[in-house]
Amino acid sequence: MTQTITLDDGAARVVVRADLGAGLARYELRDGTPLFRPAPENATDPFVLANILLLPWSNRIGAGGFAFEGEHYALARNVAGEASPLHGSGFQQAWQVTHASATRAELELECDVPAPFRYTARASYQLADGALTVTLAVANAAARALPYGLGVHPWLPRTRHTTLLLPASAAWLEDDAHLPTARVPIAARPDWDFSAQRPLPAGWINNAFVGWPGHASIVWPERDLALDIAAGPNLSTCIVFSPGQDSDFVCVEPVTHLPNAHNLPGGPEANGLTVLLTDEELAVACRFSPRRL
Repeated sequence: MTQTITLDDGAARVVVRADLGAGLARYELRDGTPLFRPAPENATDPFVLANILLLPWSNRIGAGGFAFEGEHYALARNVAGEASPLHGSGFQQAWQVTHASATRAELELECDVPAPFRYTARASYQLADGALTVTLAVANAAARALPYGLGVHPWLPRTRHTTLLLPASAAWLEDDAHLPTARVPIAARPDWDFSAQRPLPAGWINNAFVGWPGHASIVWPERDLALDIAAGPNLSTCIVFSPGQDSDFVCVEPVTHLPNAHNLPGGPEANGLTVLLTDEELAVACRFSPRRL
């Protein structure tokens, strides 16, 4: 059954879908101007939402699973058409609402899929002066230490003149399975140098940017509007995804770790994951602030 919560602070409005992974159906200015891509009414697919929450990992895990502390854990595909497990399991569950007011919603989840993960999670959305703050926390409820990661996955409107500001020192190339292959300095990819506001690439982009300061901005000149993103320090990677200039969206995703961090050289922690003992918690926060140009 559809379960929605509407937040409204007089400057912006947010619609939360508790039943659909605690994702967002809308984040818009009070006059209806979308800040995130709006979802269709009564959506049933998380991937048409305005935002989803990523836990207990973000992006893809390759090789059919991962090895950790002498154990191998097989993971099944969880999204039709995807070759690798994608974005964890929190976005596929119904969450419980623990608090709802005019400007704040808090939700909780207990989840035991996929094995070996077993976790509890908390999420909140808060509006203040039109700015949206998203907080997300996960606690390991398994009887063993495991690597955990978190992320926020908004779909932002892409218009003909959309530009991006995202300072970063390096980015990761991807293979045909959308798994990272090599880290390259931004200087080697000038088309990905968003240290100053610049248009998005005309073609496909689906890459992890690292060495970023935790802030980015999307600007829509023809809408006289920008959206500033401020991510907490442990959101050390930012994924930028858009199929191309004919797409109506671009995703700018602050996350804690690289895609396939479970399997990359150096191990999970070297690639941004956090190893949690039983009952230990990982938490992140990210703020989205609209402004007129």
